[in-house]
Amino acid sequence: MTENPLPVSPAGPADELDRHRALEKLRQSTTGLDVEYSLASGETSRRIYLDSTASTLQLGVVREVMEKYLPYYANTHTNVHFNAKLSTREFEWAHRMVLDFVNADPETHGCFFVGSGTTGGINRIARTMAKKRPDRDVVITTIMEHHSNDLPHRKHFSKVVHIPVMVSEEGFGAVDVAGVEAALELYGDRVNYVSVTGVSNVTGIVNPIYDIAELAHRHGALILVDAAQMAAHVPIRVSGHENPARNLDMVAMSGHKIYAPGSPGVVVTRRDLFSGIEPEEVGGGMVDDVHVDRYIPTENFPDREEAGTPNIAGALALATVLYTLKRIGMDFIAREEEDLVGYAVREMEKIDGVVVYGRTDTGNCPRTGAVSINVRDMHHSLTAAILNDYFNIAVRNACFCAHPYVREMIGDDLMDQMEGLGNEELEALAELQRGMVRTSFGIYNTREDVDALVAALKDICANRDYYDSQYHQAACTNYFHNTFNFDSAAVFSTRNEVDHWLTA
Repeated sequence: MTENPLPVSPAGPADELDRHRALEKLRQSTTGLDVEYSLASGETSRRIYLDSTASTLQLGVVREVMEKYLPYYANTHTNVHFNAKLSTREFEWAHRMVLDFVNADPETHGCFFVGSGTTGGINRIARTMAKKRPDRDVVITTIMEHHSNDLPHRKHFSKVVHIPVMVSEEGFGAVDVAGVEAALELYGDRVNYVSVTGVSNVTGIVNPIYDIAELAHRHGALILVDAAQMAAHVPIRVSGHENPARNLDMVAMSGHKIYAPGSPGVVVTRRDLFSGIEPEEVGGGMVDDVHVDRYIPTENFPDREEAGTPNIAGALALATVLYTLKRIGMDFIAREEEDLVGYAVREMEKIDGVVVYGRTDTGNCPRTGAVSINVRDMHHSLTAAILNDYFNIAVRNACFCAHPYVREMIGDDLMDQMEGLGNEELEALAELQRGMVRTSFGIYNTREDVDALVAALKDICANRDYYDSQYHQAACTNYFHNTFNFDSAAVFSTRNEVDHWLTA
């Protein structure tokens, strides 16, 4: 038995002012906000990090908690010595904290950590559900999914159905719920589960996951939510809905996208879905007994799903973040971030020469976390390079592992520009914009960051000929400055740091 179990989630800050203070403390203590780089202009400035959808920065509370924990680190699953007792207790608490964060009933749901983020979790789910429900060989997903929430289903099921998003005069919106229902009716009891992202990693558009859950359950299917982009920005309620059909069966998310770099992925699931079959991964810790000619997997959850020594420190780092965000209040954090993203959408939409992808009426089509754009008639790689080299604004470009979704939105935008163009001109236009520039935000970003981005984009649009003359395109389609070069090894090198430590 674990000694002195810790409380999971006490009351957070008492009022709105206290929440703002707590959030500001998180912002100010974030690792890396004060990083400075020398730019192509010869100036030195603070980097503005707008790449949180790829990976978030580490919160200061994680750094401090881990520094205090690591002297007591030991392997788990034993209570023989002091460090092991402590680590086992904390690791068990980390599981409870995950369930508490997503409001999952611990009587019906459990969670387990996986090594390669959301990708590892969804791969495990796909393999297990294909084995658990072999007669149901169809998965319904959407066109807007990250490859991690598409390719695992393709590998393990005979058919994957991609539902389109709703398109209106305002642009591409959330997934077409009517299309989900039509697919459920068409494939009937062949559908194993519906798998949908909670928040798009391209546009930040929020999907109606609970409406989809209700539809899936009505037709005997399960619901899996890819919460990689959702967990850091929007509250999640797995259990406890007034209508139980709106509860979620499975959720996958990733610690490196929730302010805890180096932490694992995690799967939250109904326990019964993973019971009664042999676990997909075997090894130490997931068995009750082993003989020369056989082994007996344990039915204890989550032990049966966590073969081998887990990433204990990473799990505690993730739990630290979840506990912190829960105390401040995810409803409060969501409002703050939706306000920031809405501001970014409105300001970028005003810039002549910039296209903002996805619906921009955020009041009717909620968005959080990310906004993808292009500067018209400029390659996305060039735009991203200029933002970095001249303005110290870190963004990401290309298709963000969501190729079909990106191609559809770009194709729709290019239709207006294609009239009257010849074949060569059409090909050149298509080649120019085979991707986007994604700006993405975390709790450490402010309106000042958005203002700096908007000013930079305005400058690029006004001086595109100058910037274009400063770069050349490599065979990999990336753009590189003609004279300016960033020497990353001069800033940081693991080998150099070790050498310095050994000789100091």
